[in-house]
Amino acid sequence: MRGDLAHIRLAGKVFVPHYAVPMEHRVSAAGADLLAANRTDADVRDRLPGGTVFNVLDMAGGWAWGQVGEDGFVGYLPLDVLEAA
Repeated sequence: MRGDLAHIRLAGKVFVPHYAVPMEHRVSAAGADLLAANRTDADVRDRLPGGTVFNVLDMAGGWAWGQVGEDGFVGYLPLDVLEAA
């Protein structure tokens, strides 16, 4: 959850200005680092292997913010490491 946006399933549990329905994507074959912020020098939260499901909740400036699977970490990935599921 961010202060401005959360997964739709959190509606009624947390208050934020906007809720989003996730768009399922998969991490490309090379894998990717899940980052804490939308910049390349951000802290790495996790290393995601190729094929990992990433539920995108927001896209802006070449970055996707979302959640790993249904109950994993949240963070940022560059859009170019994602493929539509």
